[in-house]
Amino acid sequence: MTRIRHATHDIFRSFDIRNFRLFFAGQLVSQVGNWLTLVAQTLLVLKLTDSGYALGALAAAQFGPILLVGAFAGLVADRSDKRRLLMIVQAFAMAQSFCLAALGFMTDPPLLAIYVVAVFSGFAMAFDNPARRSFVVELVPENRIPNAVSLNSALMTGSRIIGPALAGVLVTTVGFGWCFLLDGISYVPVILAYWRMNTAELRQAPVTPKGRGQVREGIRYARSIPELWVPLLMMVVIGTLAFNFQTVLPLFATRDLRGDDVTFTWLLSIISLGSLIAALAAARRTTVDVRTVSRNAVIFGLGMTLLTFAPNQPAAYVTGFLVGFGSIMFMTAATAITQLAANPSMRGRVLALQAIVFLGSTPIGGPILGAISETFGARYGIAVGAVATLAAGGFGLFTVRRSRTVPVEGADTLPFRPDAPGDLTGLDTVLAPNAS
Repeated sequence: MTRIRHATHDIFRSFDIRNFRLFFAGQLVSQVGNWLTLVAQTLLVLKLTDSGYALGALAAAQFGPILLVGAFAGLVADRSDKRRLLMIVQAFAMAQSFCLAALGFMTDPPLLAIYVVAVFSGFAMAFDNPARRSFVVELVPENRIPNAVSLNSALMTGSRIIGPALAGVLVTTVGFGWCFLLDGISYVPVILAYWRMNTAELRQAPVTPKGRGQVREGIRYARSIPELWVPLLMMVVIGTLAFNFQTVLPLFATRDLRGDDVTFTWLLSIISLGSLIAALAAARRTTVDVRTVSRNAVIFGLGMTLLTFAPNQPAAYVTGFLVGFGSIMFMTAATAITQLAANPSMRGRVLALQAIVFLGSTPIGGPILGAISETFGARYGIAVGAVATLAAGGFGLFTVRRSRTVPVEGADTLPFRPDAPGDLTGLDTVLAPNAS
């Protein structure tokens, strides 16, 4: 019992800090609401169009703004009081959800209006993502950053279990509008949580003063550190071709598996259950390196491969669990190493770059995979993601091996340390990290 108690405390040790408890509780409610909207919006577009192309266009509308303004949003996060910025962004997102609710209660809502609201949601996400993820680091002491980031990932994935399942029930019983309305209401607890935080206990990063060329500076900085740019390159590939579940899975569930809307929401919830287990397992991790990120990418790719060949719904549910497990193991490792290796004054811009290559790649990959799934079948869309993920993992492992014999060039480049012990201290400053 003592060992179990110590293990439980190790997993949830960041809950000792009041500000983190407030953040976690508010985000838990809000993220469930977000998934209500994401799933209901996808199912609404599928109901109106029954088209993979339309789902790909929805993904482009939702995530395109991140590609357009993501780098600037990261700079805004570095220049701002993140708590205040997040309160403003959450209020904007709440208004957007209420607009979507008005459309959801219509008998035949215009498709273009749904896309327009999705674009506004994308802008909110672009500014929320780097600010929220870098704010997690300010909530806890340095030695608890990996635990806090993993618990945040567990929160995100846990909400993906509840949100899609709840969306499936609400869509089939009371309709789409109630999903969007509940999402709008869910922003109230998170805004209150930010408002009630004790600002004196925050470890606020230095605010970056205004200046010219700061976005380019962030890109050059990330390029100079192998622990940053190798995972970023992997995320470009994986984000573009693998993390397009909202485009591929509805078609896979309703056509290849001969199911319905509930089949899709159950499959997404089971994938999220695997993600939650992985996030809780990752919460005990104290170190991370590029090899860890690469191995987890391979695990994710193998899960996608098995899902490609799943012959029926029960098999898809089993392999979906493996997909969820591998996906969040990759994401938590990639996020952790990004937050560990980035200087605090650069963290917002580096995390924004990660959001750009991961979420911002969806407007490119979403239409591509939507077209593949519409033309050849959703299994082919999943297969493309599996191959891309395995290739990215192989690239990372190859880079780790090559670094043992080939020194990293550049006068200011930090050493590439695949076997770095401890907590990755000594990268640039003393560093102690969703997904997100």
